[in-house]
Amino acid sequence: MIQISLASGFVFDAANVYGKICVTAEEMAVFSPQLRQAHAAICAMRESGEAKVHVSKDGAPEKVLFYRLPYVGDRGLNTPERLAYMEAFAEKARGRVDAVILYGVGGSYLGGKVLFDAHCGTLWNLLPEAERHGRPKIFFAGNNADPRSLSELLRFFRAEAAQKDEYRVMHVVISKSGTTIEPMAGYIIMEAELQRSAIATETVAVTSPAGGADETLLHRLAREANWPVFFIPDGVGGRFSVFSEAGLLTGALTGFSLRSFLDGARAMDKACRSDDITENPALLNGALKYLAAKNHGRSIEVFMPYADCLKSLSEWYVQLLAESLGKRLDRNGQVVNYGRTPVAAVGTTDMHAQTQEHQEGPQDKIIQFVSLGDWQADLIVPETYNRHAGLDMLSGVPLSRIMSEACRANAAALAEDNRPSANYILPELNAFHLGELMYLLCLSVAYEGELADVDAFDQPGVEIYKRHLRASLKALQTR
Repeated sequence: MIQISLASGFVFDAANVYGKICVTAEEMAVFSPQLRQAHAAICAMRESGEAKVHVSKDGAPEKVLFYRLPYVGDRGLNTPERLAYMEAFAEKARGRVDAVILYGVGGSYLGGKVLFDAHCGTLWNLLPEAERHGRPKIFFAGNNADPRSLSELLRFFRAEAAQKDEYRVMHVVISKSGTTIEPMAGYIIMEAELQRSAIATETVAVTSPAGGADETLLHRLAREANWPVFFIPDGVGGRFSVFSEAGLLTGALTGFSLRSFLDGARAMDKACRSDDITENPALLNGALKYLAAKNHGRSIEVFMPYADCLKSLSEWYVQLLAESLGKRLDRNGQVVNYGRTPVAAVGTTDMHAQTQEHQEGPQDKIIQFVSLGDWQADLIVPETYNRHAGLDMLSGVPLSRIMSEACRANAAALAEDNRPSANYILPELNAFHLGELMYLLCLSVAYEGELADVDAFDQPGVEIYKRHLRASLKALQTR
């Protein structure tokens, strides 16, 4: 049984995974040489920026640098000047821009969506402008090629613009290449339709910083049209880009504390410098997941935060896990078909939807909870119906307590049947602790990639369907 508590109050409770329920201390002891090797490999990657046999999708050597993002300046990929520029840019949008549409897919969309949901909640766009402190409404598009969704968004903007003398929409196009199909199609359509509706627009690009012969299409479009440009650094894959300008810009536009977020990620990185699993939460997490899968058949991973506003965190983690670890080949070219099927869930909602299968279905799952300590905003159930059996137990109970007790009950029920679960406990939901958690998850998959000997930083399977889709779309143009 093990629990790691950091000075910040962040807790990784693995007591229902490590011990009698799943991975034993004896297994971990036998595995300790591999853990030391994995940690040494991550330390070497931090120093050199190189991961074993990792290459880009074009087959060229490529750095891996996501772990430098939390460090502002001093070898960091984020700089004080760029952070200040981003904050100033967002400040100038206040009161001037009515709405922002963020076009991105995969990591270019999901990371920023987590920051938005955690900071703004579900009703941001329904709040009066004064309660948003003049900050714009935020919409996410380009994460699917769904014509109905885009049509409904157009209808909304036309209705909004009809109520004002001038209505301004900012397009934020996020694509490392500038040729990503869904966001580029969405942007091209929305820009044309909004201009046709006489709605004022402006465009911002978020793309690779490369210039010259390596300049991306989106970077060239931005340069030629004089759009503001933000960057996804080289060596940072989309699913790790939430700590770069690709994710931070969304936060800046809503008043989210970028610096606290990076501070939390940096604090977690420093907490993960030991090769001792009782001190390094990312190494422990990666090791437990690897051994649970390898020795105990845990081939499905359920990620279940107990908060509605963290549903997008589940969705972000699904991509992080699936794309990083779902690999046909190991780094020696041997077929291993490694990985776990990720499942997004939300507590308590999915206790009424998925928990029956978690509790009595195949013994092939490991469940991860995220729970909050201080909710900051809370409500207490009044005593209106306390005379009725079945409702009396709710009287005077805060909703936050119901959530925490539900999480404990879920974990206890699973443990009774030797079904493993772990819990990430955040003292409260703020930028710092969110940075800690998201960075811990990124580093955990890097460690597990080392343990499984797969490249956690490429996604060759994704390129296969893209090749087929591009060929099909080109064929349409020749008919």
